[in-house]
Amino acid sequence: MARGRFITLEGIDGAGKSTHVEWIRERLGARARVVSTREPGGTPLGEKLRELLLHDEMTHDSQALLMFAARREHVENVIRPALERGDWVLCDRFTDATYAYQGGGHGVDVGRIRELEVWVHGDCSPDLTLLFDVPIDVSRDRLERNRRPLDRFEREQSAFFDRVRGAYLDRARAEPGRFRVIDSTQPLASVREAIGAALDALR
Repeated sequence: MARGRFITLEGIDGAGKSTHVEWIRERLGARARVVSTREPGGTPLGEKLRELLLHDEMTHDSQALLMFAARREHVENVIRPALERGDWVLCDRFTDATYAYQGGGHGVDVGRIRELEVWVHGDCSPDLTLLFDVPIDVSRDRLERNRRPLDRFEREQSAFFDRVRGAYLDRARAEPGRFRVIDSTQPLASVREAIGAALDALR
């Protein structure tokens, strides 16, 4: 049986990626069975760790370690089995987010993140990453208009998100074969046209 495809969605908070998750899942569903999941989370333990990560104070190194603990459970219990069955996996955030948020945003040593990546899922990486990109002022405006309580990451200052966005774009430039950068300031129809083109090119 052919291995499934692994697609991840990335971007700073307020970039709009969550708006498109269900649409992408339905579009992919015309081609294959789809497992839609998220990080941190995706498993019972991962969801418990998500609550800690989004709401509890901790060191930046502890954040990175907990992210990878949740990710290990996620890869071993959800992502890898689905891919081996031939299913396609759609994941809202993955390891690029750790490089961007903990590495770029909080200054955790990128070498340590890389060591954890190799250990936790070295042979299980995305085939396609859609990076939803918006300027910081757009992301802040969208978060404020949501009118819901913000988690500890969403409450960070603009300078933090500048660093996160920069780290994401650096990774996209370094791996142009995997990343597709989506200008998420465009009208909804234009954004989905760009997403659709990226998905259609994946074989």
